[in-house]
Amino acid sequence: MRLHWQIVIALILGVVAGFILGEAASYFEFMGVIFMRALMMIMAPLVFASIVVGISGVGNPARLGKLGGKTLLYFFTTTFISVIIGLFLVNAIHPGSENLRPELMKAYGSAQEPQKLAEAAQRATTFYDFFLNLIRECLRNPFDALANLKVLGIVFFGVLFGGVLATLGEKGAPVIRFFDGVNEAMYKLTGLVMKIAPFGVFALMANAVAAGGLRILRSLLFYSLTVLAGLAIHSILVLPSLLKLFGKAPVWKYASGMKTALLTAFSSASSSATLPITMRCAEDMGVSRRTSGFVLPIGATINMDGTALYEAVAAIFIAQVYGIPMGLGQQVIIFLTATLAAVGAAGIPSAGTVTMIMVLTAVGLPIEGVGLILAVDRLLDMCRTAVNVWGDSVGAAIIARTENEELFPKHEV
Repeated sequence: MRLHWQIVIALILGVVAGFILGEAASYFEFMGVIFMRALMMIMAPLVFASIVVGISGVGNPARLGKLGGKTLLYFFTTTFISVIIGLFLVNAIHPGSENLRPELMKAYGSAQEPQKLAEAAQRATTFYDFFLNLIRECLRNPFDALANLKVLGIVFFGVLFGGVLATLGEKGAPVIRFFDGVNEAMYKLTGLVMKIAPFGVFALMANAVAAGGLRILRSLLFYSLTVLAGLAIHSILVLPSLLKLFGKAPVWKYASGMKTALLTAFSSASSSATLPITMRCAEDMGVSRRTSGFVLPIGATINMDGTALYEAVAAIFIAQVYGIPMGLGQQVIIFLTATLAAVGAAGIPSAGTVTMIMVLTAVGLPIEGVGLILAVDRLLDMCRTAVNVWGDSVGAAIIARTENEELFPKHEV
């Protein structure tokens, strides 16, 4: 049985167990704790290795030329837009409007006390404080950042280290191969951890429902609809508009040509596994092998529009259900961290869940909040992966057009 169906069944069983067993559902808490700790265990090495491999794979920045510059500009622009959409919707819809702090504290006993949570969330109250904390966290011992899940320090050093490796040529090749091996090992380890996800989801959902009942389910429903609305806006309005404006391509025809890749991305929830199909579909649509071979592999590593949107929505949602106010300073941090975490999210199923911990720790939110959204994460993961691949595909078409390539085979024009 596919993992997402296992998780759906675990979700249903967890809801039933929570209603029937009540407080006795706490006996299953150890399964949820094991799963959450396993996610925390793999987060730092997964993100660091993924960023180093992704950045070093871009090549020597001095030799990237216009093609690389245009590609990176497109990727970061669309990621910024997706995060803004997510933040706007989650603030407008307010899916976590019911303050569930008492229930969540009861369900997840390892969460911090409310007073400590509020203090941690108010670390950056002004832009000056924000930039001061940014500098303090980036310019520090990278091993301390890895050991203590200091998100900005991990990302900053990973980008810097990967960029330097890209300039070393043959001397840097062995180190890049080493981190490529680490990256593959972390992919495999993430897959192993996700095999226990159904047990973790069952335990976490049973505890949450026993503590909060229908209020938690109602909040989860509105949260899911908020994420799906954001993904729909980005994939149906934003990306097609960019394709039409800069790619000069008929949107429906191009989307139809990419449907095999999009369906594969949806079913597999892995942009990396979909990459060969994405490249083949793009080349069938007229994108040259030179452009697709450059743009799409980079996109599968660092361009995660759907993941960035999801992480921004999830962070604010968790703050809402815990009753922790998120001011402008905190939301700016979430904006930047969600963007950077999307760069570090491996193109494999549920990697966004792992990097979600980075976003929460950056603004002092309880990482136990991830347990609340895990119940619906797999289904949302499938949707956001399809958006990630669609964003990569649109980028390939736009870059191809700027390189004066014909987007469709001549016999079809």
